[in-house]
Amino acid sequence: MKKYICLPCGYIYNPALGDPDEDILPGTAFEDLPEDWVCPVCGEDTSHFAPVEENPQ
Repeated sequence: MKKYICLPCGYIYNPALGDPDEDILPGTAFEDLPEDWVCPVCGEDTSHFAPVEENPQ
């Protein structure tokens, strides 16, 4: 599952961790987040997030 970054503040949503403060369970894909979920740092909605490009090593 891909990580997503909040473009305004830099918060990274990691699906392996979820968002325990909002009862989002680990393993929840970004695409499966509730429609009313917002960035826990700056409050922006999911339209302000972009996929994180992983650097292959």
